[in-house]
Amino acid sequence: MTSDPAALLRGLQPGVRVVVRYRIDGGFTDALGTLTDIGAEECTVSTRRGDVVIAYPLVTAAKPVPPAPPRRSARARPLQG
Repeated sequence: MTSDPAALLRGLQPGVRVVVRYRIDGGFTDALGTLTDIGAEECTVSTRRGDVVIAYPLVTAAKPVPPAPPRRSARARPLQG
């Protein structure tokens, strides 16, 4: 396993679920989702909130993660009468 998280991302195939920690103004944040694009300078992670484009120099950690668990069905509401 490589100690360079950007190199790890470049070595993955699109469609892999990943978590990426990267620098933002004032600290760090994470993107959890599907790796959809791997470019020369940046990658794109499709999250629940939309696509996140992350420049490789900002990446501090990254790893593939297992598929998301299936969503639970909605609870049945009690009948009111």
